Amino acid sequence: MESHDVTITKIDEVHIRVDCERGLAQEISDHFTFLVPGHTFIPAYRKRLWDGKIRLYNTMNRMLYHGLLKHLCKFLYLREYTVKFESDFEVKKCELPTDFLASLKIPYNPRDYQLSAVNHALSNNRTLLLSPTASGKSLIIYILVRWWRTKTLILVPTTSLVSQMYTDFQQYGWDVANNCHTVFAGRDKGSELPVIISTWQSLYKMPQQYFEQYELVIGDEAHGFKSKSLTSIMTKCVNAKYRIGATGTLDGTQTHKLVLEGLFGSVFRVTTTKKLIDQKHLSPFTINALILRHPDSICHALQGIDYQGELEYLIGSEARNKFIVNLTLGMKTNTLLLFRFVEKHGRILYDMIKEQSDEHRKTYFVFGGTNTDTREQIRAIVETERDAIIVASVACFGVGINIRNLHNVVFSSPTKSRVRNLQAIGRALRKDDSKDVATLYDIADDLKQGSKSNYTLGHFKERLKIYREENFPVAQYHIQLKV
Repeated sequence: MESHDVTITKIDEVHIRVDCERGLAQEISDHFTFLVPGHTFIPAYRKRLWDGKIRLYNTMNRMLYHGLLKHLCKFLYLREYTVKFESDFEVKKCELPTDFLASLKIPYNPRDYQLSAVNHALSNNRTLLLSPTASGKSLIIYILVRWWRTKTLILVPTTSLVSQMYTDFQQYGWDVANNCHTVFAGRDKGSELPVIISTWQSLYKMPQQYFEQYELVIGDEAHGFKSKSLTSIMTKCVNAKYRIGATGTLDGTQTHKLVLEGLFGSVFRVTTTKKLIDQKHLSPFTINALILRHPDSICHALQGIDYQGELEYLIGSEARNKFIVNLTLGMKTNTLLLFRFVEKHGRILYDMIKEQSDEHRKTYFVFGGTNTDTREQIRAIVETERDAIIVASVACFGVGINIRNLHNVVFSSPTKSRVRNLQAIGRALRKDDSKDVATLYDIADDLKQGSKSNYTLGHFKERLKIYREENFPVAQYHIQLKV
């Protein structure tokens, strides 16, 4: 009887078991072990309760995420280990029938890359679709939901996106009232309807029994699924044989990518922002980087300050806030001003804008305390305006929100997060007849003394790298901040 080095068995839709001798198990474990980015700042590491590593293969129970099967097979093949499959992992190529697509009566034709993404998902049952903002991920999701016709859970990060997904499905021609149930803000988490659309925050404390009803789970804006709570949800969906993640951005770290692939499946790049702009599906886009040089006296006074102290100074700087307000008021087209801190910064900027703006100019303030219906109303109103201003938190309007008639985005709070920056940029990329070009105003701060750079200026340099990788045109302007 032929012997094998490794035996792979399907446990459920979340895990596979990889049986092998101890030495090889450790080798596999080492291959799927990574340092967590920023681990040195995590309290458990500082207290020496954790070594800063995430281990995706458990040498004790021999369990590995199902979605990492392809990575495992490649690892074993390259080292010439023999493998026996105790379960059927074969998937068959599937292509969406044209007559089925016609039967959906979607009011416009899906693009070629959208159909390619649908066919890839149907052929693999699980995948992580990497497709940029405004590429039409909700239509891809809709077609898959209609095809599989099974109990479905769609997870999104914000209540606004719950409403937006529901509305999108309605616009595609579906009877959402009799097919979709939305969950947020204390609404009933159970329903006999086939599709549940919910924020992950509303469900993560539910027991496994609740999640066992779902055969299809979809994670929109899936880059957020690396958090412990979201991972917990995905691992409770033990019967979800169809698992689709959709996101426009990954944070660039191997750890993040492999965790998401483990939960959903291998990455499939649907298209790119540059291709969508070249094909005129997205608005032309430019970045104006405004580098504010703060007075030398202030730079000297702040010398040696830590990151938190620098941030506190910047968001509290009256001169800087005046500059941001004047910049925003000077734009005569729809503008989204994004902030990170509500009371310390966002509300101050909003009050200054309201005080100085024309009484007829519509200005809105959106943060975590703004209810979902109001956010949706604001989004709809701005679509019909020409010079509205939305002062919004990154958490609420920095991800996924669809406002086609948006011309400008202003970054008022410095960050180096790849995901956060690209998601926020996506707010302005949606094409609309009212705009010729979309513009991001990236506000950076020069507080350096001599050759020593300050923290947030370093973050700006990281953003520049991201912009260049994405082939975004960037113009830099150095401005002396007047106090």
